[in-house]
Amino acid sequence: MANLKEIRNRISSVNSTKQITSAMKMVSAAKLKRAQDAITQMRPYAEKLTEILGNLSASLDTSENVYAQKREVKRVLIIPISSNRGLCGAFNSNVFKSARELADDRFAGAHVEVLALGKKAGELLHKREYRVNQINASIFDSLTYKEAGAIANRLMNAFENAEYDEIVLVYNSFKNAASQLVKQETFLPIVINEEASATVDYIFEPNKEQIVEQLIPQSLRAQLFKALLDSNASEHGARMTAMHKATDNATELGKELKLTYNKLRQASITNEILEIVGGAEALKG
Repeated sequence: MANLKEIRNRISSVNSTKQITSAMKMVSAAKLKRAQDAITQMRPYAEKLTEILGNLSASLDTSENVYAQKREVKRVLIIPISSNRGLCGAFNSNVFKSARELADDRFAGAHVEVLALGKKAGELLHKREYRVNQINASIFDSLTYKEAGAIANRLMNAFENAEYDEIVLVYNSFKNAASQLVKQETFLPIVINEEASATVDYIFEPNKEQIVEQLIPQSLRAQLFKALLDSNASEHGARMTAMHKATDNATELGKELKLTYNKLRQASITNEILEIVGGAEALKG
């Protein structure tokens, strides 16, 4: 059994850990509010734009819309969106598992490459010897539409030049602070809404060419930016929840250690009293 000094050291260590986890929880809670506001404002716009894009693509020929061309899937790019830091529960491991599932099951036999946005999932995939072309760890240092748009432009150019036949995003979609849903979302080619093409007759203004040139790239940039905002909010929510649980566990462990410490201290004092009384009785004899 541990002695009193060892238990005191453990109590001190647990209290220090509790202070750290409590501080991290408060920091994540503050960041979560801003991130949640950002995705709440962006999501309706991005989803509606994606819906319009799907409806529009259904009325266009593949010759008019290169981003809707469906080719035989030989080369695939998977884009896992994770965080640069840990201590956020299963946030990163869920993205990693989903990306592995895509590579090993859905795209088995194809040439699969990885562009990681965020460090953790990229490192995990690299350790498992997947083809990780790049790990963009700086994207979340300054998460702006401009930065997301630049990445989306590179992806569109790569698809247009037939470097990849399909590009898929893997990320955590923000539901609430305690819950995130892992999504596998096709970025390119554009998912066409076949039902809309059969029921709606579109009038294009000014013309199809300008819509293809402007609306489709804009929608794809918004789609990627929304996925990044979703992941950012999910990360802070996951970290806040994980640190809350860690703080509660540290509190419970501290209570148990203090109880053990008090029992040992009481037993030590009792033994000392017994020794004193025994010595006094021996002197009397």
